[in-house]
Amino acid sequence: MDLTLALRTFARIVERGSLTAAARDLGITQPAVSKLLGKLEAHTGSRLLERNARTMRPTADGLRLYEASGAALQAIDEAIDSVQRDRVGHVGRLRLHAPSCLGERHLARIAMAFQVKHAGVSVDLMLHNSPVDLIHEDIDLAIQVGRPSDRNLIAKRIGLSRRILVAAPSFIARHGAVEDVKSLSETAMIVTDASLSDAGMLTLISGKARSSLTVKPKVRTNSAAVLVDAVKAGHGIGTAQLLLVAEELDNGSLVRVLPRYEIEATELYLSYPSARFLRPLVRSFIDFSLPLLRKVEGITR
Repeated sequence: MDLTLALRTFARIVERGSLTAAARDLGITQPAVSKLLGKLEAHTGSRLLERNARTMRPTADGLRLYEASGAALQAIDEAIDSVQRDRVGHVGRLRLHAPSCLGERHLARIAMAFQVKHAGVSVDLMLHNSPVDLIHEDIDLAIQVGRPSDRNLIAKRIGLSRRILVAAPSFIARHGAVEDVKSLSETAMIVTDASLSDAGMLTLISGKARSSLTVKPKVRTNSAAVLVDAVKAGHGIGTAQLLLVAEELDNGSLVRVLPRYEIEATELYLSYPSARFLRPLVRSFIDFSLPLLRKVEGITR
């Protein structure tokens, strides 16, 4: 029996709670996973997993083995990685997740820049706005809005993503410049869910002053790409993250509205499962990507 493979397989079953999911992650068949588990239980002389119709969880002996073997598996990974890195750079697969807007505009290019330095690395880049379970979905690293509540995750703060009001010059030419906050209530607005409170209020900040008002969105969307396209088309005034429209502001296709005001900023975090068993490849990508993310225009510390 390949003891290292058996331990890796057992660890993945514990983390995923399923033989099928573990087999998919490891790229082997479910019968092969079952066979490795059976051999490991025979080798240890102990039942390692409790099984029922819905899930699998470690026994007391299984949990002890899982926790004790993690450091050993990490040491093996680090030893192999150090040899490979000296010769060809990191090798392996990175599974990354981010909100669509941030992933398309920034994380994708950062990941490709990392691949230039480490040609043996492949990247799975999952971009959507729905919450994800990093452990059960086998995700190495995620950019998340707001501090994660899951205590099994490590969260490194990237910074604050600034939000501003923007419009196309054509919209301003047709409707005139917005002179004050109150007039926004009667203006066509393109908004994202994140820019409004649960009660549908838009809060604008200027220094220490805060102004809240009710708006009647012409378009309300959870897609930043839809928002930016609609605003550029002159459909209304948009509530946008600065990191998404910095280029458009530079080239003049969008302009700021009420530039003395900003919408309350959103905290961004780089999250990953417990650092105790962190692969060297993932640790290296964190060290590479975090400074670059913090340099993105529109993100402040």
